[in-house]
Amino acid sequence: MKTSHFQPDQTSLAYSVGITLDRFIKLKQSDFPFASGELSQLLRDIALAAKIVNRETNRAGLANIGGAFGQTNVQGEEQQKLDVIANIRFMRALSKGGEVCAIVSEEEDAVIDLQNNSGKYVVAIDPLDGSSNIDVNISIGTIFSIYRRKSPIGSPIQLEDIMQPGREQVAAGYVLYGSSTMLVYTTGCGVNGFTYENSLGEFFLSHPDIQAPKTGNIYSINEGLQLEWENGISAYIQSCKNQKMQSRYIGSLVADFHRNLLKGGIYLYPATLKNPSGKLRLLYEANALAFIIEQAGGKASDGKQRILDIQPESLHQRTPLLIGSVQLVEEVEQSVAFHLGLVTV
Repeated sequence: MKTSHFQPDQTSLAYSVGITLDRFIKLKQSDFPFASGELSQLLRDIALAAKIVNRETNRAGLANIGGAFGQTNVQGEEQQKLDVIANIRFMRALSKGGEVCAIVSEEEDAVIDLQNNSGKYVVAIDPLDGSSNIDVNISIGTIFSIYRRKSPIGSPIQLEDIMQPGREQVAAGYVLYGSSTMLVYTTGCGVNGFTYENSLGEFFLSHPDIQAPKTGNIYSINEGLQLEWENGISAYIQSCKNQKMQSRYIGSLVADFHRNLLKGGIYLYPATLKNPSGKLRLLYEANALAFIIEQAGGKASDGKQRILDIQPESLHQRTPLLIGSVQLVEEVEQSVAFHLGLVTV
């Protein structure tokens, strides 16, 4: 019998690409016995739409789909062409899957009733956050929240299905379209991040069990609005400068949040004279990121209360948002409270 005296290490010939998003979702499906697979399929539908939007984003400069669309959305903001495209892609994915009964989108004036009374879930989504940065090739993103409906299955949707506080979310996440495309999500059992591998067309687990640092050296705020801040915010930002913290502000909420989530820091979009109720939307921006940051060990506040405890009163309700490392958020809350005379030093 012929034998070999040399056995090369075959494992060195190919690196492991890791676990796919689809397999990871299946492995975690047992965490949600009430879902019977619908929540897992819904997450897959969102991931599929994200792949399509990623493709469109990558070819925007070549396909003449950058720039303004020529209309404004309900927020009074000029829609970009990719805003419209992303909204269509996610609406199609969510409506065809059969798990969703209603959708709330930044790009739609009213609730989208899918007339699917057997659907168990309501989705709130910002299809393309930071779209004004498309034309200058800066990172943009998608933000989504998933809620279980409150009304009985089989009946028409009710207002109570839509107006739920963030603590009622069963899942939330975002997609970052940047130097690499990432999908980060939570189902209330920690936070995991997946990076898209273009040649294989799959998201792979790249950032398991993300934990936000308890503190950090980065603050992210639009300092051009400084004259419109309340005194507590101004004092806090001055203290950041006194400590020689790093100012990093991209102008895309998802991108700024993602960096601070991984590196430690705080993102602030406080109330201003022009926007006394804040500018970011509660249902489909603040709630999702607040759920994620809390699951990662961080904190999210409007300056006075926990974001996830705010009871929505309108579809496109706005809120101030202070979010990031728990120590930094608590420091700015203390500054706000002190300057409002609520606490003394």
